[in-house]
Amino acid sequence: MEIALRPEIHSYSGGLGILAGDTARSCADLELPVVFVTLASRAGYLRQEIAADGSQVAHDDPWNPAEWATPLDAMIAVGIEGRSVWIRPWLYVVTCPIGHEIPVLLLDTDLDQNAPEDRRITDRLYGGDDVYRLKQEIVLGIGGVRLLQALGFSIGTYHLNEGHAAFLTLELLRRRQRSDPGANRLAHEVDHVRDMCVFTTHTPVEAGHDRFSYDDVRRVLGADFVPLDELKPLAGEDRLNMTRLALNLSGYVNGVARRHAETTKRMFPGYRIAAVTNGVHPVTWTHEAFARLYQQILPNWGHEPEVLIRAEHLRDEDVWAAHKAAKHDLLEAIRRSTGVAMDPDVPLLGFARRMTGYKRPDLLFSDLQRIRSINGRFPFQVVMAGKAHPRDEEGKQLIREIHDWMRALAPGIRMAFLPNYDIALAKTLVAGTDVWLNTPQPPLEASGTSGMKAALNGVLNLSVLDGWWVEACVDGITGWSIGRDGAEEAGQHADALYAKLEGQVLPLYHQDRARWVWMMKQGIAKIPSYFNSQRMMRRYTTEAYVRP
Repeated sequence: MEIALRPEIHSYSGGLGILAGDTARSCADLELPVVFVTLASRAGYLRQEIAADGSQVAHDDPWNPAEWATPLDAMIAVGIEGRSVWIRPWLYVVTCPIGHEIPVLLLDTDLDQNAPEDRRITDRLYGGDDVYRLKQEIVLGIGGVRLLQALGFSIGTYHLNEGHAAFLTLELLRRRQRSDPGANRLAHEVDHVRDMCVFTTHTPVEAGHDRFSYDDVRRVLGADFVPLDELKPLAGEDRLNMTRLALNLSGYVNGVARRHAETTKRMFPGYRIAAVTNGVHPVTWTHEAFARLYQQILPNWGHEPEVLIRAEHLRDEDVWAAHKAAKHDLLEAIRRSTGVAMDPDVPLLGFARRMTGYKRPDLLFSDLQRIRSINGRFPFQVVMAGKAHPRDEEGKQLIREIHDWMRALAPGIRMAFLPNYDIALAKTLVAGTDVWLNTPQPPLEASGTSGMKAALNGVLNLSVLDGWWVEACVDGITGWSIGRDGAEEAGQHADALYAKLEGQVLPLYHQDRARWVWMMKQGIAKIPSYFNSQRMMRRYTTEAYVRP
């Protein structure tokens, strides 16, 4: 549904889209024969403004495909509510530094041939009601398969990145049945579709799994596309569950971290769920000061990030100088955006996520008196960023409360909230903080990747043991854990966070700079050398795409 290609193309909302963009960049680096399909999302997701009272104000965030992509001379139609809805693709090309190119197709229904209501189907990312989302996912899945064929692509494997694309399995199934209409062939055709499909699920949160009423499906898609007596055993008896449809029609299924795969097995028992832990694209997320440093001693680090294991041998003064440059850029961005002047010599904690309840951006503020006490002994600063979905009232309330707490803690503790979190701001944030804070409610963090990006820049992680951090945390070496096994309650996690800040993290920064820099080098060597999208795509290629 989304992909983050560049800041000016607003076809993404958060982590899922950022990961898709990193995947495309690594496919280009590795010269893999891959084509990406997504929606144009001309109106974008949202542009965030923060009002004087700390409330989020959501604005449209449109972009013009003609400025960044090329319209292709091909159109196909899908049936929606009995009408032919025409789809045209825009082509954006991802190019790696050595020249290999990966095509990205952005599907667009804003065409003169379509009725006014149909022109808006690909308009707004994650907007509208269930029927609007259903239409979008028909365009993505069914329309995507048809356009690939119309453009002459020969597809051996379809990789569904989240359940939003699951209708492509029905299109493949329908084509097989038409080509071989013999009786009692359904099981055979299902097996054939499974052989062609790979499914990655990204969320352990129930609200993240799209479900549609069968009445809406029959009315919008048509009763004859796939008969309900064939569809319900694949997608659920009561409602069409897009995740279950993808699970049943994919031959390889994976979660995005080891713990997430375990959680998914509990949510959907009876399915074989592999684990391919997410990674990030190293060149994209490394500050130029660190990139120059790596290039001097590890000239192939961008293409083979596993060589970063040798970062332990970097000179301390070089690592600290690169960090100071990255932190300077962030402090300037904070000053320009909010007017808050941060101190470069005081440790800066960063938190940037989608603002929603289970991410717990409020955990740090559980006890304001405790925060003041810690700051009195070991001064620190905080920078935060993140958008709430326009329909997420809890997330919007959290943004208001965070601003209230920041005002209550001023002027003793410098704090800032940067509006309109996007790719460009994320690059600055993950590079320039001293500590990257992550406090999700276990087991609801599927993977998370922002901490991986921070580690590329020597930023130390302080995180609840969930998602990818379970695999990467060596406490006191690559960063720090909050709690022991991730099973603690929110109050226990708050106490553990304060204890770790007061007892280990902040004293180390203030009192033992040599050990701090040693940990920075440990983080660089042990995290991005493994948690990168090159390794991720090599695993998908050998384990998911090429199967016996």
